[in-house]
Amino acid sequence: MRKHFDYDTGGRVCARAISFDYEDGVVKNIVFDRGCPGNTTGVARLAEGRTPEELIGMLKGVECRGPSSCPNEFACALEEMLEVLNEDGQGA
Repeated sequence: MRKHFDYDTGGRVCARAISFDYEDGVVKNIVFDRGCPGNTTGVARLAEGRTPEELIGMLKGVECRGPSSCPNEFACALEEMLEVLNEDGQGA
């Protein structure tokens, strides 16, 4: 079953929001709203088809112009998604 997620970065980074789908245990269709096009497109392409856990391990803690970054915010979005799925009893 495919689930769609939208994440608001809260103005912490250049990208305003990140949307993606979770299906068959992997992340798909990642779209960053704004941000540096080369960076966000690259991250989205490299992330396609990977598990949330793998991506969190790679992206969490990446810094840019402050304590966060678009990749770090994507990791936060994935952590939030996993929490929602666990709360709903759907697990990851």
